[in-house]
Amino acid sequence: MKQNQFERSSFLKRTTVLALALTLTGPLMAEDTERTAKPNIILIMADDLGYECIGAHGGTSYKTPVLDNLARTGVRFDHCYSQPLCTPSRVQIMTGIYNVRNYVRFGLLDRGQTTFAHLLKKNGYTTCVAGKWQLGRDLDAANHFGFDESCLWQHLRGRAGKNGHDSRYPNPQLEINGKPVDYSNGEYGPDVVSDYICQFMERNKEKPFLVYYPMILTHCPFIPTPDSADWDPKSPGSKSYKGDAKYFGDMVTHMDKIIGKLATKLDELGIRENTLLLFTGDNGTDKPVVSQMGNRKVAGAKGSMTDGGTHVPFIASWPGVTPTGKVCNDLVDFSDFLPTLCETAGATIPSELEIDGRSFLPQLQGKKGNPREWIYCWYARDGKGGRDWTRNQRYKLYRSGQFYDISRDVLEKKPLDDLSAETERIRAMLQKALDSYEKARPAGLQTVKKKKKG
Repeated sequence: MKQNQFERSSFLKRTTVLALALTLTGPLMAEDTERTAKPNIILIMADDLGYECIGAHGGTSYKTPVLDNLARTGVRFDHCYSQPLCTPSRVQIMTGIYNVRNYVRFGLLDRGQTTFAHLLKKNGYTTCVAGKWQLGRDLDAANHFGFDESCLWQHLRGRAGKNGHDSRYPNPQLEINGKPVDYSNGEYGPDVVSDYICQFMERNKEKPFLVYYPMILTHCPFIPTPDSADWDPKSPGSKSYKGDAKYFGDMVTHMDKIIGKLATKLDELGIRENTLLLFTGDNGTDKPVVSQMGNRKVAGAKGSMTDGGTHVPFIASWPGVTPTGKVCNDLVDFSDFLPTLCETAGATIPSELEIDGRSFLPQLQGKKGNPREWIYCWYARDGKGGRDWTRNQRYKLYRSGQFYDISRDVLEKKPLDDLSAETERIRAMLQKALDSYEKARPAGLQTVKKKKKG
């Protein structure tokens, strides 16, 4: 049947309108596709917060309702392991490389290293680091390591503020984008930093962003927070390095509250469902703190190579992607975060980096993935000497030959000697892993060259 003149005219008009609409919306559709293909990523790392401190992991001493809810609606990893101390953990999580191959000394990240910020920035991400730095005092340090923006404590200046008072909590001394900023009107350092992150997200909500948030909390000095009954907005900061451990619970609760603030901001901006939020701790809890997991007491053991120094919380939440209430028992260590962030962002990892990590993105998606059989730890605070071990979920082997069943001996009091055939097989597997790193330490890496004057 032939079309009449009116039908032909209507058809042509509709076709023309459709073509025009596609022409006009094409770039917008492409932009939306790009935004969806590159989710926002927020990596939060609390300071001196062990596995036992979070309710979702079985901790009963402190209130962590926000993190507990993120665990109920996301994925909880029960076997995540850090380095025993802050700088070693920061170096490893940012580079994806075990400390044995690139750690120089406390308070420094070798400027020749490539970080996850470099790789995501190269792939179109706007990047921000906020919180505790402790990786070198060069003026351009944050930018040098791939971050477009920064709001940091202990970047250009040290721990002590005016007259020797700690400078991180009440009326803090921070550095924003490399410029010192001092506060004196009752501000609280962690709140200033988290406000900056919220502002960064608002400024960049229309494009993919990375926020790396190595928190100031819950590191000592243990002092009141703004929610404590005896908070003093005029305080110049603690004179004591440790403070009083009775305030640790208040600090954990305030940390949790801040994470809630960030999650709420994502909701307000309408980008929560396109944001992967990861939370962990940089090492075990500090030694003055004793926490409860039901009837079991857990003493903080920061700086130790036992579980008390290296077993940390890990919770991941990405609405619509992470399974609800999933508990993952796969091994994860800090070298795994870089490849995971890169795979999530679609960023390429140059083969010459030879990273040690393995992506756990499939596990975040509820898939089997490629779980590890073992993880490795080499630790030397000042880069000299060093001890190392390999482990799986249950057993740990030191290079000294000490072999422990951590499920029955978490404090490592008595090495195993009478082994079953299956345990011997596991020990041999762990020994092979140890052997693969026996000569991994580059010669002369412990030596830090002094800068020439002038």
